[in-house]
Amino acid sequence: MKSIELIILNLEEVRRRNIKLWTSIPKGTLHWKPDDKAMSCLEMVRHVLDSEHYYHLSIKNQGSLPVYESPYEKQPLISVEAELNFAEPYRRDFLETIISFSENDLSNIKIDRSDVGYIRDLGDMLLRIAYHESVHTGQLLDYLRTAGVPRISVWD
Repeated sequence: MKSIELIILNLEEVRRRNIKLWTSIPKGTLHWKPDDKAMSCLEMVRHVLDSEHYYHLSIKNQGSLPVYESPYEKQPLISVEAELNFAEPYRRDFLETIISFSENDLSNIKIDRSDVGYIRDLGDMLLRIAYHESVHTGQLLDYLRTAGVPRISVWD
């Protein structure tokens, strides 16, 4: 497999496991959070989806965006299914953008996010995006454990 194919495979696998987790959260637990300053379970789902959209735009911009107007902010926070449906065209565009890159682009394109402390090669940035989502997978599993909710196994 080529690097681009492996990156897509990784992003798709992380998302597949997250969808499995997200759709298993009982409706009564979607708005649960461990404390007043934390995101709720559903807010975390939105955060992951919105962050991916931001990262996509920053990749296209080859750096942080001076202004980001989230398309998610105007959407009511209703359900995991509604979030996934809303995110679907953004996800498709993101994956199409990745497919459009060459193997050389992965190391030659720099993403300048020095405003938040780093400049990375495109390949590194794409792996960080999947890692960000994975971190929140573990965080949500911990939320469910803390809330006393049975957790689905993401290790299939």
